[in-house]
Amino acid sequence: MGSFEGIRMVYRNLLKAVEKHIGKEEHKVHFTNFIREEFRKNRNLEYPKDSSFIQQRINLAQNYTHLLNSVHHHKDLLFSYNIAVDRSNEMKKVLGKSAASVGLRLPDVYQS
Repeated sequence: MGSFEGIRMVYRNLLKAVEKHIGKEEHKVHFTNFIREEFRKNRNLEYPKDSSFIQQRINLAQNYTHLLNSVHHHKDLLFSYNIAVDRSNEMKKVLGKSAASVGLRLPDVYQS
């Protein structure tokens, strides 16, 4: 996967995973900033000459994307099976989304 489109796809997938699972809040932007810097730092590499290094970096990005998605999928499975996790915040989110979808607010008891 040495094509520019392939690298762009890996970059986008990694940023999406970080934004989805880590967050976009201001105190968490250092994650996405680091990814952007790493990809920009290596954008001037020449494909035939540096192909081994490029492939290693692409594999690293793909592996990290897979790790993020897998860890959070595992966490979701634990939530669904009620295994040793506190679900109160998760239930508040679900109730809040359900109420908001029909134009209602949660009672003050459920507000954080």
